Amino acid sequence: MLKEERFNAIVSLVDEKGTIRVSDIVERLNVSDMTVRRDLTELEEQGRLKRVHGGAKTVHTYRYEELSHSDKQIINMAEKKLIAQKALELIKEEETIFLGPGTTIEVLAQLIQHDSLRVVTNCLPVFETLSQKPGNLKVYLIGGEMRMRTRSFFGEIANLSLADMHFHKSFFSCNALKEDKIMTATIEEGQTQLIALQNSFERYLLMDTSKIDKEDFYTFYRLKDVTAVITNPDEYNSSQIFEDKVQVIK
Repeated sequence: MLKEERFNAIVSLVDEKGTIRVSDIVERLNVSDMTVRRDLTELEEQGRLKRVHGGAKTVHTYRYEELSHSDKQIINMAEKKLIAQKALELIKEEETIFLGPGTTIEVLAQLIQHDSLRVVTNCLPVFETLSQKPGNLKVYLIGGEMRMRTRSFFGEIANLSLADMHFHKSFFSCNALKEDKIMTATIEEGQTQLIALQNSFERYLLMDTSKIDKEDFYTFYRLKDVTAVITNPDEYNSSQIFEDKVQVIK
């Protein structure tokens, strides 16, 4: 592999993952540790990435294209399972909860085994998962216009339904988190989530750390208004951004 080809491959890996370890690049490109470290130094000097301890971080904060539902189902799944396990500990019997769209929330739905719980969701995969579970689980699917990329419902029908509902807890995700801004890809989907969050006593943001310091089109909520963030440990993305704002559950 020529040097420029290797540079392009490294930048593509970093942009795809957000952050990546030197060891991962070594394994993917079959080159030496010393070569990768030297390449990262040159690429940082060119402004194509940012060096961090043990690896590199993308300099592109804005997501150029929203990942599809199927893409998100295979990305960072180990982290999503850890996050969902932590979130599960917060759900108690007899509660009424809202589950928003997102593959991390879908993993949480798969783990729920409560005997008596009322769940409202605007996400079709979450509804399909919960509706097949035994017991006295009550599951409500909010209808409206469906967005195929996230397989969730939004719009006036969904918003009017959610406006009259109130929840003990909401569990939601996002596409990006930049400073205090929690972002998603569309205004319409963000506004539907906002109504559910405003009608919830507690609000939990579930997101893996690849979304930190990224940007997307629409800010639908603020970090300061979240009860807690549930995220995975990550040596690259420090939890310092959460200090004095919310509790980070790891």
